Amino acid sequence: MRATLMYRAGDVRVETVADPAVRKPTDAIVRIVRACVCGSDLHPYHGLPEQERGMPMGHEFLGVVEETGPQVSSVRAGDLVVASFSYQDDTCEFCRAGFQTACSHPEAGFFSAAQAELIRVPLADGTLYKLPAGVDTALLPSLLTLADVYGTGYHAAKMAKVTAGDTVAVIGDGAVGLLAVLSARQLGAERIILMGRHKTRTDLGREFGATDVVAERGDEGIALVRELTGGGAHKVLEAVGHRPAYDQAVGVVRGGGVISRVGVPQYEEAPVGFASLFGRNITLNGGPAPVRAYIAELLPAILDGTVDPGKVFDRTVTLDEVPDAYRAMDDREILKALIAF
Repeated sequence: MRATLMYRAGDVRVETVADPAVRKPTDAIVRIVRACVCGSDLHPYHGLPEQERGMPMGHEFLGVVEETGPQVSSVRAGDLVVASFSYQDDTCEFCRAGFQTACSHPEAGFFSAAQAELIRVPLADGTLYKLPAGVDTALLPSLLTLADVYGTGYHAAKMAKVTAGDTVAVIGDGAVGLLAVLSARQLGAERIILMGRHKTRTDLGREFGATDVVAERGDEGIALVRELTGGGAHKVLEAVGHRPAYDQAVGVVRGGGVISRVGVPQYEEAPVGFASLFGRNITLNGGPAPVRAYIAELLPAILDGTVDPGKVFDRTVTLDEVPDAYRAMDDREILKALIAF
């Protein structure tokens, strides 16, 4: 099969590799129909050390089941499925509590081989979600967002406990930030301030429900948000992962508020002391989104057309065009690339 490999920062190739096979009775093999490039894929694109064999890339996919192990019971060959970006048994105490990314099963983990024609899915019963038969192909981009970015944006809002009447600030105008805007609107936020500086993206953010856009960064951006909100936002959703975005979140949250982080942190140390969080009774939470917990909740609005999260995809590419899709996303030419097979 053909698959995407990264050999070092900036070096992405599509090569022929061995087809995956069922290794354990709980495995499934899926032929991928749609995949994509994620903003988090750009982190290794910037800093991956040289790899002798190439690192498989991609964690978001939907496709058709080709084969299952003998213990798989929830899906069968021919089913259209979407997978969470993590794989888990969905039965342990953490999964049952809605935190599948903390699954205690020894085989649990995270995908990193989905920009390819085929993929092996461990713990298939707890990972794959069967989609309705005969679904309109026009819905596939939106259905793919359930694998990560929509569920991650929704997780940001849920962990912040966004509710009716809240003022919410969203930091970051990437796909996750934009879908955090959509999620905050769905949960009843009254005012949503999107902090981003790319107009085509923030225009989509307005379509998703942002009431205000603040393009300024740093102290200037913080001052503007605090002025707009009369002292800061009740809930802040940080969808970037870099230290300046965290510092901005600390600056715009009001006393007693919540910062919910879903951007993969690219730093180890950040202020949490008296002046920054403790003294103002700020709650800090978030983490890798357990998107498997949200699929059933978010799916109906996609199917009936109430929401269209697939609008975050602004370029469709073939598998062979994936290396240029990385470049285009890194250069901010596009927001998010959809891979169609």
